[in-house]
Amino acid sequence: MANLEKLLGGRLKELYGSQSGVPEEQIGRYTRLLSRHREVFGAHENTLFASAPGRIEICGNHTDHNRGMVLAAAVSLDTLAVVSPRQDSLVTVHSEGHNPVMVNVEELAAVDAEKGSAAAMVRGIARWLKEYGFRLGGFDAVTTSTVLPGSGLSSSAAFEVLVCAIFDALYNDGTIDPVQRAKCAQYAENQYFGKPSGLMDQMASSMGGLITIDFETDEPKIETISYDFTAKGYAVVVVNTGGSHNDLTDFYAAIPHEMRLVAQHFGKSVLREVPEETFFENIPALRKALPPETRDRAVLRAQHFYEENERVTSCADALRNDDLPAFFEGIIASGRSSAIYLQNTYATPDRQEIMLGLMAAEKLLTGKGAWRVHGGGFAGTTLNFVPLELLDTFVDTMDTLFGKNAATVLSVRPLGPVVIGTDTAS
Repeated sequence: MANLEKLLGGRLKELYGSQSGVPEEQIGRYTRLLSRHREVFGAHENTLFASAPGRIEICGNHTDHNRGMVLAAAVSLDTLAVVSPRQDSLVTVHSEGHNPVMVNVEELAAVDAEKGSAAAMVRGIARWLKEYGFRLGGFDAVTTSTVLPGSGLSSSAAFEVLVCAIFDALYNDGTIDPVQRAKCAQYAENQYFGKPSGLMDQMASSMGGLITIDFETDEPKIETISYDFTAKGYAVVVVNTGGSHNDLTDFYAAIPHEMRLVAQHFGKSVLREVPEETFFENIPALRKALPPETRDRAVLRAQHFYEENERVTSCADALRNDDLPAFFEGIIASGRSSAIYLQNTYATPDRQEIMLGLMAAEKLLTGKGAWRVHGGGFAGTTLNFVPLELLDTFVDTMDTLFGKNAATVLSVRPLGPVVIGTDTAS
């Protein structure tokens, strides 16, 4: 235990920050998972800790799939694994709260019965790595996660990035770069897991830190922003309003589909290729050409895309200029556009937890902070920037509305996936 504390103490402070659990608490988490690995797989000399972060989308709601821009950050919630290599091609993963997964990485064809499962992610990641010339091999892993499924913090991306990082550490000498890692993870999610996500989730987890991502080309342009919200007197808080993302794939898929219908009207594949003025001038023609059941919503969602893309730039510039009022103005505008134009704050009239969370946040934070729907929307979480002097009141209010521990205070994690030897750091 003493050696583990010496090994992990400094790394854990870097990964988890003072706002999301002192290192001693995380050391206990790491220690318990190491013991679990020994219980399941026996003692191993060559074991590794591997951690990949969840992410928050700060601005750029549903823009990445149409080659837009995003302001995002890796966060102090993560998926953590203890891993040991195998001598064969079998990958075995025991995730806390889930059935064990076993995948032979010599058998890489997609399996329909695996869609929506961790096995599909592992197999898809292995397939991408194989096709791009990376080495594969088996491993045994136990995992635990503070990035809860359906929470809107991208548990799937954290798991995918983690698995890719494990293959990299064990068999590829750390040669897979962050962009490749993100593309590998997205491929697995789209083609094997069966969710039509953009690249933002995987890129934010893979890169780490607070970043802007411009997806205009196949090689995303990434810029890092150094900003400490806590030092400026604000906490970053996500509120889990109680709804799950797990059964909402069709709602998410409709957004990029409708945006692309608009783009296709102009002979393009994505909205980024269509000038905003061309789109706006042709709204009457669009309303005649698009399917009647979605035409107006498709137009509204396209307008959201254009305005949101510009907001990413203005919000990023506000942070670079240390102009928090302008930043908060952009965040609030992003949330309002998501509610009115993008229409992703609820899926059915009887489940409007997100809207309730936004209403309560607006009541508490007007003139003092910012709030918006977070991530994919329809259910899950809100994102809030809360003055430290109001933090206890804000947390108590949200926990009263949505249940104990609904509000989680986060810190920005400066690193993407990290692999650490259990005897020496790497």
